Amino acid sequence: MNERFRIASVADAKALVEIYRPYVEETAITFEYEVPTVAEFAKRIENTLQRYPYIVVEDENQQILGYAYAGVYKGRSAYDWSVEVTVYLKVDVKGRGLGRKLYEQLEQYLKRQNVLQLTACITAGNQESEAFHEKMGYKKVALFEQIGYKFNQWYDICWMQKTLAPLPKQPANFIPFSQLAQ
Repeated sequence: MNERFRIASVADAKALVEIYRPYVEETAITFEYEVPTVAEFAKRIENTLQRYPYIVVEDENQQILGYAYAGVYKGRSAYDWSVEVTVYLKVDVKGRGLGRKLYEQLEQYLKRQNVLQLTACITAGNQESEAFHEKMGYKKVALFEQIGYKFNQWYDICWMQKTLAPLPKQPANFIPFSQLAQ
């Protein structure tokens, strides 16, 4: 398969909503109850790209197969070197290595931004996601019990973390994605 990776744009919102839809409607992988509108998703893409990378993967017919992005871990300056990462794939393309490749692309941009810590918030018991993140070098660092409620039941979440580089005494300044030379 000849896939192509590129930076997402607001024009991708409709395709990304359709990838995200089954996760919202059928799983507790995301704790959103309602599928976002295309306009809301476009706004999310636009807002994310101000500070962080948002990447899509397309097939040879320019159909989007998945996406990954980084987001704020916490909204305080001391956390500038830490992000939360997310990846979603079309349900029928899992197992082809696209999630790994999306994360690898994402990490390359984050390193250029001087990001050092990656976090992933996963619904506990999602063995597929936990195993994927472990293969990508993440380790479990926290468990919050019965913190999310969806589909008439409580869910635990686990946090996983990956350090991209040794932590310096004084980190280089964080560079917003919108200021990176593409």
